[in-house]
Amino acid sequence: MTFEEYVGSRGPSLVRLARLLTGDEHRAEDLTQEVLARAYVQWRKIARADRPDVYVRRMLVNANISWWRRRSNRELATDNFADRPHRGDLGGEAADRDEIWRLVLDLPDRQRAVLVLRYYEDLDDATIAQILDCSPVTVRTHAMRALANLRERCGVPTTNGSRP
Repeated sequence: MTFEEYVGSRGPSLVRLARLLTGDEHRAEDLTQEVLARAYVQWRKIARADRPDVYVRRMLVNANISWWRRRSNRELATDNFADRPHRGDLGGEAADRDEIWRLVLDLPDRQRAVLVLRYYEDLDDATIAQILDCSPVTVRTHAMRALANLRERCGVPTTNGSRP
């Protein structure tokens, strides 16, 4: 598969993954473009790998984490723009979904990455482990802690011994 074919078929899903990881549409596009530029340079090596999609997703997750580590990138995205038109009531379901996503964006990077890869990219634990360069047990631990954190912050009661 050529680089152009890969970007044509997987580009939109990479931008979606980046948007879910960053919480900011514009930063997600920049992050994806930066990762694809680096992938282009190494494409022969990446294409020879068993699963190039896993490799590029790992690059994307790592680039997102590295972005936050740089001192110059400490600004926070906001959704309060003066020129944004105000809409009417979006309904309880949309408000709940927005509230949950705000909570997800407050999770630590690895926990947020696990939830996004598991529930939005629909990947299994072994693939997520390859992307995050950790063990499947670590993936399950991150998922369990992230879901417990979300339940606690949403006020959802948990029972002893229940699985996420």
